[in-house]
Amino acid sequence: MARIGYARVSTLDQDLEIQLAKLKAEGCGVVRSEKVSGGSRDGRAELATVLDFLRPGDELVVTRLDRLGRDTRDVLNLIHECEQRQAFVTVLDPHVSTRGEVGHLVMTVLGMVAQMERRFIKERQRDGIERAKGEGAYVGGKRRLDRERIKALHAAGTGPAAIAKIVGCSRMQVYRVLQES
Repeated sequence: MARIGYARVSTLDQDLEIQLAKLKAEGCGVVRSEKVSGGSRDGRAELATVLDFLRPGDELVVTRLDRLGRDTRDVLNLIHECEQRQAFVTVLDPHVSTRGEVGHLVMTVLGMVAQMERRFIKERQRDGIERAKGEGAYVGGKRRLDRERIKALHAAGTGPAAIAKIVGCSRMQVYRVLQES
């Protein structure tokens, strides 16, 4: 039986160290981590890797259930996939495990709370943006792509697929930037 830890934060500027330390202290021999949103399972390669490696009797350990996901359906599906592999899910805070029936009930409730919390965060964010727009202080989110570099590469004769590889985005994003011009 292996204890496999999974740590996640939503943004690049957040720190994983506290989660990693807790998982290692809890006896997780393997700990996988990533910096990606928990709103869905899209783009969560480390989580997919953990699920692929689970064997009967293994235990997936997370510090809090919202680290596993912020959507109730996703969380329940993840727990179901672990059970299909005859593995368990354990949350450290509060300490809950799928080894018993009560654990399933608590996990479902915690999943619902995580989803509700995500909705509250989005609502507060929306309110803050509206307030900033009203005050004339809103400048929009940070641009993730170097638009000038994309345009320069295109002007130099580089194709959209090659540009996408170079700057680390999709071809569709390259096309959108090029259409802005």
